[in-house]
Amino acid sequence: MHLISLKDWTREDILSVVERSIDIKRFPDRYGDLMQGRSLALLFQKTSTRTRCAGEIGMTQLGGHSLFLDWGVTNFVLTDFQDEIRVLSDYVDVILARLLKHSDVIRAAEVSSVPVINGCCDRYHPTQILADLMTIQEKLGRVEGVKLTYVGIHNNVCNSLIAAGAKVGMEVTVVAPITNPAAVDDALFEEACRTGLCRTSTRLSEAIAESDVVYTDTWVDMEFFGNPEFESEKQRRIELMQPYQLNNTVMEGHNALVMHCLPAHRGYEISGELMHDPRSIVFEQSENRLYGMKGLVVQIMRET
Repeated sequence: MHLISLKDWTREDILSVVERSIDIKRFPDRYGDLMQGRSLALLFQKTSTRTRCAGEIGMTQLGGHSLFLDWGVTNFVLTDFQDEIRVLSDYVDVILARLLKHSDVIRAAEVSSVPVINGCCDRYHPTQILADLMTIQEKLGRVEGVKLTYVGIHNNVCNSLIAAGAKVGMEVTVVAPITNPAAVDDALFEEACRTGLCRTSTRLSEAIAESDVVYTDTWVDMEFFGNPEFESEKQRRIELMQPYQLNNTVMEGHNALVMHCLPAHRGYEISGELMHDPRSIVFEQSENRLYGMKGLVVQIMRET
């Protein structure tokens, strides 16, 4: 059982991970040796804090072993990608792959003899959204019927929110003047809109007023933020997106929960003061990446 995209998972698969993640958080001692004798490889082409810590620490707390592989200091940079994946899958029980291209995540799953988890690519970020659903379930007591507005650049996180919403009955409104080219998934968007659980809007204040949750993400991916070659595009985005910043003025009079998948560029997509506002659940959301990853690994191993 792979996790390449939440498009491929059922409602039952997703909700099972959410429920198990909450149970692991509440009763960690029940799961302390569940992965004894099992190994998780973390193959990372992109930098990470939350995904790496959630994978390494989570597997350790489940009684298993984790191995971190920095793409740049392995033979993945020197030889055939699929050959190396086949070899790696002979050594471990699960591969958590954080790769630049979605096509490479697919290629990895095609040849791996063990489950592959997409730890983030240019099109989807399913492990993030499983933890987000867990957080929403904890705070609101449900995910079905929740109204979430995503504000920012239409990116991999936005795609995975749309995919998850269509499966679990969460309404997702997208306020996104710009779409990352790599994140374009017309089939996903059209299918989600047909369910009535996804729509677009240009009216930020109206969307927030109708929302239970307001969610944002960085306007410029971390690997490009300080890149001189991306500077002109960065400035274009900042100028266009400034009216869509989440801050206390935009949120005035609204009680919606505020989410951000982190890391954040404070003063850009979200103000620093809103990060610490009582409505913000950003850091609870971040903490739940650990429990969401543990719930996911348990689910995948039980289904394998």
